[in-house]
Amino acid sequence: MKYRAEIDGLRALAVIPVILFHAGFELFSGGFVGVDIFFVISGYLITTLLIEDIENQRFSLLNFYERRARRILPALLLVMLSCIPFAWVWLPPQAMKDFSQSLLATSSFSSNILFWLKSGYFDSANEMKPLLHTWSLAVEEQYYVLFPLFLMSIWRFGKTRLFWVIATLAVISLMLSEWGARNNPTANFYLAPTRIWELFAGALAVFIVQGKEIKNNNALALGGLAAVVFSIFAFDENTPFPSIYALTPVLGTVFILIYANKETYVAKLLSRRLFVGVGLISYSAYLWHQPIYAFYRHATVEQSTPAYIALFGVTILLAYLSWRYIEQPFRSKTKISRTMFFSLISLAIAGVCIFGVLGSTSDGFAKKRNKSLFKDLAYNTSRLGYLECPETLSRTDPTLDYCHGTSQQPTALVVGDSHADDKFYGIAKALSQYQWQLIGNPSCPPLIGLEFTAADGTVCTARLRKVFDYVKSQQQLELLVLSFAHSYPLETFIAADHIQKKFDPLDSIITDLKNPKLNRIDAFYGGLANTLEFLHQLKINVVIVIDIPELTFFPLDCIKGKVDCIFAKKDVLTRQALHRSQLTEFGARFSNVAIYDPTDDFCAGESCSILRDGHTLYRDSHHLSLFGSQYYGENFAAWFKQINTKP
Repeated sequence: MKYRAEIDGLRALAVIPVILFHAGFELFSGGFVGVDIFFVISGYLITTLLIEDIENQRFSLLNFYERRARRILPALLLVMLSCIPFAWVWLPPQAMKDFSQSLLATSSFSSNILFWLKSGYFDSANEMKPLLHTWSLAVEEQYYVLFPLFLMSIWRFGKTRLFWVIATLAVISLMLSEWGARNNPTANFYLAPTRIWELFAGALAVFIVQGKEIKNNNALALGGLAAVVFSIFAFDENTPFPSIYALTPVLGTVFILIYANKETYVAKLLSRRLFVGVGLISYSAYLWHQPIYAFYRHATVEQSTPAYIALFGVTILLAYLSWRYIEQPFRSKTKISRTMFFSLISLAIAGVCIFGVLGSTSDGFAKKRNKSLFKDLAYNTSRLGYLECPETLSRTDPTLDYCHGTSQQPTALVVGDSHADDKFYGIAKALSQYQWQLIGNPSCPPLIGLEFTAADGTVCTARLRKVFDYVKSQQQLELLVLSFAHSYPLETFIAADHIQKKFDPLDSIITDLKNPKLNRIDAFYGGLANTLEFLHQLKINVVIVIDIPELTFFPLDCIKGKVDCIFAKKDVLTRQALHRSQLTEFGARFSNVAIYDPTDDFCAGESCSILRDGHTLYRDSHHLSLFGSQYYGENFAAWFKQINTKP
């Protein structure tokens, strides 16, 4: 087969947008079409090789499979093996279990089936999966296994009939993808039957140009390039894909393959050294980019554009090294014999599969890797050696459940329910310039003017009156932090068993003393407004904290690998929508009130996790662990200092 430098340039045009798309650069919103370009190129090159070998009567199925193995497996296995130590350090149990399963699926050319069964390609949690991108390799590998057998079985009927058989199958596959995009988009995206038409498009291009010179047509070649570029910048995750829309990049690539001979503007552009150089390392670049970005997202919450640009550079560097020292040597039969090649590959596959089986069957090595996580679950602020509050405040009837701190003459208070208790340690430690006290009661949000009994039977009204009488008596106070569960004013809350339950006990027990006819939600926010008005009159600076993301599972189940430790940020924002809007209004209404939103401290992009640096941030579905309290306090302090110490 005659070498075409512009095809390597076309590979560069395919791989760079894919990498930048996965890095989150919105400009390349359709960068995922790079995979479709690769499919067309693969269909073209493989069909060219097969037809030339068959026509010259030198075709060997064994030689074909060996060439494909030498091309694909060495770099792929290098990346898989390199992922294992990083996975061990950074992946939580469920993610480790999923990663282990993906090792097995990738080794058996079936990762597209695994990811189809697990989720959709554009799901936010998928950006955390190191081997997600191998789905496209699985599609190609399945094609490489079956297409030569198909070609040999039809060859005897002549090339013309073969062309029309392939064309007919391509049309059927395209129609299936159009239907699948609207009826089963996940299967449509991952599975070979709805992708095969893209590889067949490249195969059909071979029949058009085979035995002839590549056509010279600047207009059609430029049109093809324009179609590819348009797809990269115009498509996004809302574009049904693959479907009729995929014809744009696919036909654009076909036009370049058919009409861009070396004299055309397109071929001259794509044949430039930079494009060709990137194209040569494009396979390795594609392999490295996803695990690099995925592990970065697992390792840090504070992600940045400069970091992604730097990681792009790391990807290109690793791609060059693996192309030079892995891809090139392993493709040479003179440097690595067939026996040595299959021995080394078999050993590597065995190692990957052994780790995959152990990781999958042990729930992500949960027991061996997560001893510190279990310790994080046992957190109680009352055992951290704080001073008790004055007896008149903490022990006389009605008693307060939370009343301790760093001083009996506080300059700052944390007031609220158990959602104040779990944050107190971290806030007091991080903002040590204040003398702190925590006062409050479980299930008693700090609301003035309401008469209610909490869902657990705690009578809140008298206790809260005692709390605010104390606040009024402390003339030295500079700062007060209000922290409480956001679920009280909501119509529903999400329980840890994934069932939406109505918060019935509060329907009848929250009553606004001034207006008993108010519904529960209005009464709740009326009480909070009373509290803020009271604090405004005292000229105390106030921070209201938006609640931490509420979980739909227990951390213990995550640690044991029974559920995923990752959840979607959009679900959190949906549940908290009412509460957020109300608190925003209060922040605008009262000049002494600031609102702290901790959501991004738990989320990276659109995905959130309860794990950080080998610890769990939660001790149950809605309270922080000791590590989580410290982590929360550090982020709260950083935010607080940014608003010039006083809100």
